[in-house]
Amino acid sequence: MTRIWKPFLLLAIAVLASPVFAEAGPNTLRIGYTEFPPIEYQNEQGEPAGFFIDLTREVVKEAGYTPEFIYLPVSRIYLYLKTGAIDLWPGLSGIPSLQGEVLESWVNAYPVQLSAWYLETSEPLLHFDQLEGKTVIVIGGYTYGGLRAWLEASDRIVLTEAPNNRAALEMLKLKRGDYVLDYRQPVEAILTQPADNMIRESELRSRYSAWLFSLASPRAALLREELDDAYLRLVSRGEAPPLRDPDSSFVIPGYPEGPR
Repeated sequence: MTRIWKPFLLLAIAVLASPVFAEAGPNTLRIGYTEFPPIEYQNEQGEPAGFFIDLTREVVKEAGYTPEFIYLPVSRIYLYLKTGAIDLWPGLSGIPSLQGEVLESWVNAYPVQLSAWYLETSEPLLHFDQLEGKTVIVIGGYTYGGLRAWLEASDRIVLTEAPNNRAALEMLKLKRGDYVLDYRQPVEAILTQPADNMIRESELRSRYSAWLFSLASPRAALLREELDDAYLRLVSRGEAPPLRDPDSSFVIPGYPEGPR
């Protein structure tokens, strides 16, 4: 019976993993996006928003395509990039679990800094090894470019999870952890409460935003070339930020080699 039912089980799993989207025309690009304000997020009207979303919209239109934004949790974005259910994601470069599954754009539009946030009574981080013996608060759904998996495998650092950025800061204030692992832009956007002035930052590493094209699509290489060229045209007209030098990125001493 197990052998009989196994093919049907595998088929059911495949069907559940495949989204049901409306038929898209040849000039429509399906673009996944997630909750990562102010870089990308869904606003109160249920529409895609954020400065990377705005730039993506302009670049896609400049390349001659129509954008179709699809709001997804980041884990589903990874899955849909691997299966080709979406064409691209305006995300971050160098994600280990997507190596061999995507093509990254050559251009880098925005630097994104990963930091350790702590109370003013704690020590700033000058070396990654200072996290040993500490409790680190992480955000649910964030992989931190593979760093979370490294931390979970470590027996020298304790992890506790918060459901979102604001909750992580509140946990820090209640001393339920020593440091919060979070990106600079989302945290700076919510540092609005009076008690937030006790929170400090130590940068761990900088990464760059990139457009990630699904290699499951036969036109991935063409799309990368077309969008890169479109971005360069926008830059030449002063309508997009200048190119960034990826070699200027920062990494705190002692940062694990694997997640780099």
